[in-house]
Amino acid sequence: MHFNNQKILPAAKSIREFEKLMKTKFEYIILLDCHVAQLQALMSLANRHRKKVLLHVDLIQGLRSDEYAAEFLCQTIKPAGLISTRTPVVSVAKKKSLIAIQRIFLLDTHALETSYRLLQSFKPDYIEVLPGIIPHIIKEVSENTGVPVLAGGLIRTIGEVEEAIQAGAVAATTSSENIWRSIK
Repeated sequence: MHFNNQKILPAAKSIREFEKLMKTKFEYIILLDCHVAQLQALMSLANRHRKKVLLHVDLIQGLRSDEYAAEFLCQTIKPAGLISTRTPVVSVAKKKSLIAIQRIFLLDTHALETSYRLLQSFKPDYIEVLPGIIPHIIKEVSENTGVPVLAGGLIRTIGEVEEAIQAGAVAATTSSENIWRSIK
């Protein structure tokens, strides 16, 4: 069971959104934008509310997105997982037994083929496919890699979440508060 069967992974773009998510039923949440100096306080807040945080390493201000940053985050901040477009970061998360999510942007066929080559040498726990509104590509990535897929990017409606899930995504990541609120 992926993310305790949570089909939506809400992604907070700000501290205010992160704080709002503390009052929701979501167990797993994604922190997109923050400053490195805020991380410990935010993780303490999440821990008090029994939330499991997936940190998007590439968007942490004041922290270079590399394997040294990943080591720091794993050892000091201790999130539930790391998300990155950079394989060395995701590899460190996997080695440290955190949830390792490789984010891939599917701009064209070349990007898709490059991602497949990359994923032959490294198997993250999850692949986040962006944009997440292309069901047939979600299905293809899932089948070709054997790695569970998250659908992310440009997801604006519950219908799009459902289409992504039907195509084989285990969950959808979204920063749309309207979608978060629609989940009872």
